[in-house]
Amino acid sequence: MPTSLPPDAPMLVLATPGGTSGVAEEIAAVVRVDNPQIEVRLTSVTDLADSLPAGRDAIVVPLLTWEDPVVMAEIGKAVAAGGSGAIVTEALGPHPLLAEALHIRLAERGLARADRVRLLNVSSPVDAVVLATAGGERAVRAVQATAVLLASRLTLPVVAASLDSEPGVTVAAQRLRAAGAERLALAPCLIGHEAPPGIVEQAATAINAGHAEPLGAHSAVAELVARAYGSQLAT
Repeated sequence: MPTSLPPDAPMLVLATPGGTSGVAEEIAAVVRVDNPQIEVRLTSVTDLADSLPAGRDAIVVPLLTWEDPVVMAEIGKAVAAGGSGAIVTEALGPHPLLAEALHIRLAERGLARADRVRLLNVSSPVDAVVLATAGGERAVRAVQATAVLLASRLTLPVVAASLDSEPGVTVAAQRLRAAGAERLALAPCLIGHEAPPGIVEQAATAINAGHAEPLGAHSAVAELVARAYGSQLAT
């Protein structure tokens, strides 16, 4: 990302499938603080067509951890309806930064060591991790790469599972325990607006596991937003 941009540089339009308050607003604020040279506009997907700047280029960054086809189609329709010719980037994941943020969220709850290197004489707080997502089987397939990246960081088994469809988190936990992993942790691969409140806690309770918080306004999420913008800017 260049340290300065011309006044007519494309606007970064951050499109959230949820509301623009709460976590989405926090992420937009972090992006602005970390990248003062970028003009950032936050909008919901439903308001995107009216939020695109008139007579100016824009780069739309979806606030998604995976390429949700339903949301991406809505964004595409909104951009076409707006008639601005704005460019839409890919979703934020999979990416090593997402795995890093998930690792940190687990460590914040005492469910993983904060250091990246596993020491042989230090036991892990858990035996395996369920990487939980929302969006059905398609979402589970989409976050498989992130699960592999997280497993590499933790040197533990990590299995992706759905919070809102079957076979889900419970089945994944049963398979892990059948393989000898007794102590489980649930890591939500969610920014925070993708699933109903309380669903992560309910899933963790159902499998008798500790759980991390959603990614939220983690600095890695804001960095991925800026990187998505910068990548399109460079091309």
